[in-house]
Amino acid sequence: MPYIRLVKGALAVAVATVACHALMSAGYAWARDSAAANGDTPLSGAFEFLFVTAASWVLMPLLLWAGMRLLRERGNTVLVVVGGLAWVGISGYCTDDIDRPGGHMPVLALVAYVLVGTLLATVGPLRRR
Repeated sequence: MPYIRLVKGALAVAVATVACHALMSAGYAWARDSAAANGDTPLSGAFEFLFVTAASWVLMPLLLWAGMRLLRERGNTVLVVVGGLAWVGISGYCTDDIDRPGGHMPVLALVAYVLVGTLLATVGPLRRR
């Protein structure tokens, strides 16, 4: 197992996870504030909620790719694709946990995501043989 790539992957995935979690936490607060400012009319805050969710889902693969490239690792296709899809799944599943005042995703879910992403980072470049 390439241990240096494992450490770089852990660092890149952890930083990307913190960034996307912070984005969702702040963005959902923005959506709640928007809904409260509009008198909680139907669909008030829905644009903000959907925008933040989509931004998080797009940002995660970009951060995974950029983090590994900054750490001078190539061949990150598996990490970017599977890690991005895993983030869609975990953040979608935990939306109710983070979309409340002071809410956060469960620590166990975040740790599991970082561990899975770290293992995905060790896959390395896909080569034809």
